[in-house]
Amino acid sequence: MDYLVTLFDRFASHVDAALDQLVAKGQLLADLDRRNVTVEPPRDPAHGDLATNAAMVLAKPAGTNPRALAELLAAELAAVEGVIGVEIAGPGFLNLRLAPSEWLGELTLIGQTGDDYGRSPLGEGKTVNVEYVSANPTGPMHMGHCRGAVVGDSLANLLAFAGYKVIREYYVNDAGGQVDVLARSVHLRYREALGEAIGEIPEGLYPGDYLIPVGKMLADRYGDSLASAPESEWLVPFREAAVAAMMDMIRDDLALLGIRHDLFASEAAVQAAKKPEAAEAELRARDLVYDGELEAPKGEPDPDWEPVTLPLFRSTAFGDDQDRPIKKSDGSWTYFGADMAYHFQKAQTADRLIDIWGADHAGTVKRIKASVEALTGGSVDFDVKLVQMVRLLRGGEPIKMSKRAGNFVTLADVVKEVGKDVVRFTMLTRKSDAQMDFDFAKVVEASKDNPVFYVQYAHARICSTLRKGKDEEGYMPSADHIALLGADEIGLIREAANFPRIVSAAAKAGEPHRIAFFLADLAAAFHAYWNLGNEQTDKRFILAQQPELSSARLFMAANIGQVIRNGLRVMGVEAATQM
Repeated sequence: MDYLVTLFDRFASHVDAALDQLVAKGQLLADLDRRNVTVEPPRDPAHGDLATNAAMVLAKPAGTNPRALAELLAAELAAVEGVIGVEIAGPGFLNLRLAPSEWLGELTLIGQTGDDYGRSPLGEGKTVNVEYVSANPTGPMHMGHCRGAVVGDSLANLLAFAGYKVIREYYVNDAGGQVDVLARSVHLRYREALGEAIGEIPEGLYPGDYLIPVGKMLADRYGDSLASAPESEWLVPFREAAVAAMMDMIRDDLALLGIRHDLFASEAAVQAAKKPEAAEAELRARDLVYDGELEAPKGEPDPDWEPVTLPLFRSTAFGDDQDRPIKKSDGSWTYFGADMAYHFQKAQTADRLIDIWGADHAGTVKRIKASVEALTGGSVDFDVKLVQMVRLLRGGEPIKMSKRAGNFVTLADVVKEVGKDVVRFTMLTRKSDAQMDFDFAKVVEASKDNPVFYVQYAHARICSTLRKGKDEEGYMPSADHIALLGADEIGLIREAANFPRIVSAAAKAGEPHRIAFFLADLAAAFHAYWNLGNEQTDKRFILAQQPELSSARLFMAANIGQVIRNGLRVMGVEAATQM
């Protein structure tokens, strides 16, 4: 699609053009690296509309004084149409004041662009693979999985909005010991379905009642033919059936959150296709895998420890603290060895890889990043986003959950209690690597302290105002008279106009929570403007006998609502039209 140039884009180009003018006049060296030059709002709105750090960034490599360069740049920018003032702040920052028409033009752009306002060409159509959730297929989704699921899905939405082609992937760990335990647990439920009294679930098996329907399904399929058969006869078919049933359950649970993956990659299939062997051969050819002995465990000597020769990946060559085995002593692949091959497979189809992992996997980040760099020669950008666990509370009291005991809080139960949109928004109200509390009482609280409510209430208020203007006065939003809008309205438009800039910055950083923070700020600005109308009747959106000003304010309200909807859509949240 064609991307419309936003106000921040235009003034970034003006700054660039002003620097070109200084180069042409011999006042600035050519070919300076301008990548760190920014144009953004000043921290204090009283200082102006826009600020640029150009003089601060370029002065040292240009061999000049920041303030002297700022003075030259200020003279060029003062001549730009729409600039009504340029001030030098501190050692060389430049603050620009813009004519109101510039912000009113941006408001019109929001109206013209609609659902596409905020989209950017940042990704240039490159492919990014976002792998998220990837929970072991041993049971339903619980709240321990929820935050990573929301962060990953929202990040995928964000990257697509920023111009990337996105592959949403789920890695099914169906080749490890945990799925054999699952098969044995299901065999027990199968025997139970045949009428056998199984008593208490043995330690080490999965006790959850969610396996009862799987046992009944297998009883219908096999009758009693495998009830007394040796494990070697039923382990593989029971494992495959159980994993398939668990993945159906997981897909259903994720759908409650509005999450649907494009691709489900199987660990068993990766190994069956000999991908680990291919990765090992690739690395051995470059002397990045060798046969060597592991270091002895640190701490107290283990009398049972014996040195063993294993194939080791030279992860120390990429910043890791020790080389890592890719196979076990019995010849099977280590988790790292299989994971390395899986990432090599992903790297064949994407320009960028992003994994969403629980914070408990932090210790393995360095080695897997090292392996991807080694296997791709650094040609594929790879990042791991760590997500902290969520502590569940009810009225301030912690809720205990134990997956092993089978009494964990399921994602489905939470969504059914508070709703998909509340869950998704709440999971993005903090940075993903920060601890989070999810209190069932607070997340549905109708208070300005609850950002979920406050943002949704702003949008619902806008919808209500538009309905009231039409039904009571016959007023419709119109851009025809937006020149009547004043400083208070311009302040609100300035907040909304930050959205495209926030989208690009959030996509670059891989941080979808920035959208939630932006929406909270925009909602606060809207509510503050609304409250002006409670104090000063001439500040209300709908004014009897003033159709031109009313239609202009309704146009502004409609487009503030548009920006809120666009941000919520990135988060995977539906905008409320009434509350």
